[in-house]
Amino acid sequence: MASLFYTTAAAATLSPKLPVGKGQPLSFVSSKSLSFPSFKPWVSSLKPLNPTKIPTLSPLKCSSDLSPSPTSSSLKSRLRDGETLYGIFLLSFSPTLAEIAAYSGYDFVVIDMEHGPGGITESLEMLRALSPTKTPAIIRLPESSEAWAKKALDLGPQGIMFPMIDSPKDAKKAVSYCRFPPDGIRGSAHAVVRASNYGINEGYLGNYMEDLLIMCQVESVDAVKKVEDIAAVDGVDCVQMGPLDLSASLGYLWDPGHKKAREMLRTAEKGVLKSNPNKGGAFLAGFAMPHDPPEELGKRGYRMVSGTVDVGLFRNAALEDVRKFKNSLMVGSDGEEDKDADEKYWSE
Repeated sequence: MASLFYTTAAAATLSPKLPVGKGQPLSFVSSKSLSFPSFKPWVSSLKPLNPTKIPTLSPLKCSSDLSPSPTSSSLKSRLRDGETLYGIFLLSFSPTLAEIAAYSGYDFVVIDMEHGPGGITESLEMLRALSPTKTPAIIRLPESSEAWAKKALDLGPQGIMFPMIDSPKDAKKAVSYCRFPPDGIRGSAHAVVRASNYGINEGYLGNYMEDLLIMCQVESVDAVKKVEDIAAVDGVDCVQMGPLDLSASLGYLWDPGHKKAREMLRTAEKGVLKSNPNKGGAFLAGFAMPHDPPEELGKRGYRMVSGTVDVGLFRNAALEDVRKFKNSLMVGSDGEEDKDADEKYWSE
């Protein structure tokens, strides 16, 4: 160790005098290999450093406001207080659109890795964009697996959504992916990941589950048959309805508003509503559809309503913008729009 200190000091102080070839880097060598006569007296005069006197950094203490204790503003707390929350799905993975959504007043956003093009890296950028706005983010996984859950949770979202949960067994596995041993099987790197402020939050392991919202999606006929048992699984906070996949499982992919699809959805809703969230049950969450608007979901007992998707909003606005301009070119001499031309344009 002493020779390392000697060599480092000599190189730093006298490197201009070293006969090193141009472009040749210095390397750490022992003091015995220094054969230059002019260096020997200088090196011999150095004394080894006393390790006990080498300054060290004290353990970093976190301030109390960084401790992840339960907060009154968390989604879980607000649901328990009786609020009905309104959110938006983000499929574009655009940090700019995420910021706009947050500042618009949504109670939460869902970063959708299941159907959006982004992965873990893009989700991290979304979370960073949302952080200053204090808007809670939920990450929907591309599949319900231990590996995806671990990577998503390490980013530090306030909620996690597991797709295609068809049974209580699936739900129990999903919960286990969120909990560290011995309560679950979540892999641990808590000392360095974003969820613990890169290890600065000393209280992270003590209450990391307090504000984490675990959501399981029910979106198949088999899942609806077991929805009450899924809602009763310990650790499942919300059961999220999946109307599109549910209608597809019934054979109505192109008609999610079909009578049989609606009936199946109502059956699933009633099953979740039978559970008592204050006694181990789950809250009801879901998507709005053109035939089933957000306000209707709220009336039926949904406590988390996702009313729209970022790409859908932009698509609708873009179509309307183009339509208005095209129609302006079809205005007749009397100043009124040519309705027949408008219908022909859209029929194409």
